[in-house]
Amino acid sequence: MEIIIILVCVCVAAIAVPQRRKRKRDFKSFDLPKEISRPAGPRPAPPTLPIRPAAPSPSNRMEQAREVSAFSGKCMVIDGDTIIVKKQRIRLFGIDAPELEHPWGQKSKWTLIGLCKGKLIRIEPQGRLSYDRIVAKCLLPDGTDLSAEMVRRGMAIDWQKFSGGLYRQYEPAGVRKRLWRADARQKGRQDLWSTPYETSKAAGPSRRQ
Repeated sequence: MEIIIILVCVCVAAIAVPQRRKRKRDFKSFDLPKEISRPAGPRPAPPTLPIRPAAPSPSNRMEQAREVSAFSGKCMVIDGDTIIVKKQRIRLFGIDAPELEHPWGQKSKWTLIGLCKGKLIRIEPQGRLSYDRIVAKCLLPDGTDLSAEMVRRGMAIDWQKFSGGLYRQYEPAGVRKRLWRADARQKGRQDLWSTPYETSKAAGPSRRQ
């Protein structure tokens, strides 16, 4: 009896082994062909992320400013010494006008608007940058230098550090007392220049004219 049981187990094992091998062969039959699953030739390089160019250094920005050639266009006035022409922020060369919130700041802005309104302004870059603004001589069609005219009208003062005193001769008497905050900034008195302004009778008119 034991012999019969052993023979039955051997027969069952002999039948089960080929079936397992057949299943493995069936599973492999679903594999992709070699020419598809393993393409010939070197593997393609992994994609690389684009490298952003480094931000220009101050020296590079200075070189870019020197490369800008003269151009002309109508302008938008920001304040008494800053305009925008063809999407470029321009700082009027050699002068300093009061900030908008300072005494005479609004008056200075509207004086410059009156000078530039409806006119083509010629921009002649001077190879400098001021807070990412191109420093330039700005000329009206008749050749009038806007920097000189703003000083002549008492709406800005000469900044000798940058102009070499070019516009000092146009300053009206007492203008530095009136525009004392701009004068204080030139003398390094940032504490006086940056203190909040309280409206007083000495303040220039700020309404639009």
